[in-house]
Amino acid sequence: MHSLGPDWMDPQWLLDRFGGQFFWVSVAIVFIECGLLFPILPGDSLLFAVGLFIANGQIELNIVVACVILTLAAFIGNVTGYEIGRAIGAPLYEREGRFLKKKYFDDTHAFFEKHGAKALVLGRFVPIVRTFITVVAGVSRMDRRHFFVWSGVGAFLWATGVTLLGYFLGQAFPVLKDHLELAILAIVAVSVIPMIIEFVRHKSAARTVIEETEEVVEDLVDGRD
Repeated sequence: MHSLGPDWMDPQWLLDRFGGQFFWVSVAIVFIECGLLFPILPGDSLLFAVGLFIANGQIELNIVVACVILTLAAFIGNVTGYEIGRAIGAPLYEREGRFLKKKYFDDTHAFFEKHGAKALVLGRFVPIVRTFITVVAGVSRMDRRHFFVWSGVGAFLWATGVTLLGYFLGQAFPVLKDHLELAILAIVAVSVIPMIIEFVRHKSAARTVIEETEEVVEDLVDGRD
């Protein structure tokens, strides 16, 4: 199969290129995606691939050790993003670059306003949101202790959960190593489900408002008659 994106977003290409250093490259990418405002990175697929590669022996590393390191990378990345937001976050809102767009901040801020501290957990599983949610928390001056707790929970559930998913599926279905891109495509599809649900709910809410407004207008018209 052809790669689903640029070569550097393909875990198998990264494994072939970096060999034994693949795991540490993955750790660095997870940290960058979670903390350095670079949202277009294959975090989900890399975590899944690390678990899969450990299961089939392509990476010689204990799965528990891998999960601990990846969780720490995600958590430290979050703390970095939080401190960036707390220090210089406000000017970032006005920046309009190739990867750093105001729309990303606006959407993430709305997500944060709706879900509160839980957004630090839920946002982990939503591409782009997981990159900016910690910055928004920093800009909002969220209490550090509160942030650390929720961010730690989110880092563990995301990094450990997705890695273990790849590991156990790799053990149960060894054939997955020959169909990695299909598995990653499924992971990506699942990761965008929250955005689809949110979009449908938003459209439904907007439709309800319109219908209620029409009913009020009709009642007013009938009353005048």
